[in-house]
Amino acid sequence: MKDLRLLLVDDEADFRQTIAKRLTKRGFVPDQAKDGKECLSILEKKPVDLVVLDVKMPGMSGIEVLNRIQKKYPKTEVILLTGHATTSDGVEGMKLGAFDYLSKPIELEQLLGKIRQVKEKIEREEEKLKEIEFKAKMEQQMIATERLASLGTLAVGVAHEINNPLAIIKESAGWMKLILKKTDDAGMPRKKDFEMALSKIETGIERARRITHQLLGTVKKSDSVYSEVNLMELANETVQLVGSEAKNKDVEIVKKIDPDMGSIWSDPYRLRQVLINLLTNAVHATGSNGKITMSIEPDGENVSIAVSDTGHGIPRENMEKIFEPFFTTKSPGKGTGLGLFVIRGIIDKLGGEISVESQVGEGTSFCITLPKYQEIDGKID
Repeated sequence: MKDLRLLLVDDEADFRQTIAKRLTKRGFVPDQAKDGKECLSILEKKPVDLVVLDVKMPGMSGIEVLNRIQKKYPKTEVILLTGHATTSDGVEGMKLGAFDYLSKPIELEQLLGKIRQVKEKIEREEEKLKEIEFKAKMEQQMIATERLASLGTLAVGVAHEINNPLAIIKESAGWMKLILKKTDDAGMPRKKDFEMALSKIETGIERARRITHQLLGTVKKSDSVYSEVNLMELANETVQLVGSEAKNKDVEIVKKIDPDMGSIWSDPYRLRQVLINLLTNAVHATGSNGKITMSIEPDGENVSIAVSDTGHGIPRENMEKIFEPFFTTKSPGKGTGLGLFVIRGIIDKLGGEISVESQVGEGTSFCITLPKYQEIDGKID
C-alpha cells in the first residue's frame, strides 16, 4: 500500500498534520492541502490515487471539490470526512461517486482500512485493464500468426507455380520486341501500339516477379551475415540508388549524419534493403518540391536512423495496419502491401525496433533503433 499516492485535504491544520504524521509512521508520505482550491491545484500538477477530503471547509465545500474531481480526474478515489451531525453529506457524496466516508473524530486503523480497500479496488481495475490489453494483443498475435502461416503456404505455391510461366512470358515478350525492332514502320501497321502493349506486358511481369520475391523473402529462414557497416557510406549509397526517382519527382533528399557516427555491426544487405524501401516509400508519398530527410545519430548503445518526409501523411485509422501483410493505400497495380511488413521483419531479426509518427497533410517519420553490436549465441560481436 505504501506506493499509493495520497492527498489529505482539511482546513484544520492541527488535525491534518496529526493524521499526516501518523500515516508517515506507517510508511505513507501524504501530500497536504488546506482547502479545495489548493487540492485542485495539486491535482493539476501531479497524479493522485486517493484524496481524503473534509466536507466542511471555508470557501469551496468538499462536495463541490468532489464534483470537480469526478469530472476532471475520474480515476482518483475520494474518501469524505464528515462531522457526526453531517453524515448526510457523506451519503450524498457517495451518491455522487465518493468511495466512502468517515465521521470525525476518525480512528487511524479505520482510515487505514478504507485506504486498503481503495488500493485493492485500484489493483483490481489495473488487472482488468491489463487483461483487456493482453487479450487484444493475443488476438492480434493470433491473426498475425494465421496470416503468416497462410503467407508461407502461398509463397511456396507462388514460387513453383508462377515463376516458371513468368519466365516463359518474359522470354516470349523479349522475342516479339526483337522482331518489332527489325521491322520498319511501313511494314508493320500500328507498330507503336504493339510496342506499347509489349511494354505493359513487361511491366506486369516485373510487378509479378517483385511480388513473388517479397513473398519468398518473408518466409526465408536464411541467417543474417553480420559485418562492420559504415553508416555514412551506406546512407550515401542508398540515397544515390533512389536519387534518380526523387529527382524526377522534384523531391530533395537531405542527409543529417553525425560525423562521429562511425560503424556498427549488422547485416549490410538487409539494412540496405530497409533504407531503400523507406526512401522509396517516402519519394512516392512526397509531392513536387517536397523534402525527405535521412538522419543518423548515436543513441547510447544503439544507433537511431530516421527517414522523414513532407508528404501527405498517414491517417490515424491506418497507423496500426501499415505493417500488416498486403495492406496498402496505393491504387491497384501500384503497391503490393508487403514493403513495410518485410521491413519490420528485417528490423526484428536485426534486434532493433521501428516506430512511426505521422500527421496528415504534414508528413511521416519512420524511426529505427538498432544495437551497435549484435549478440550472437551469447557472445557480443
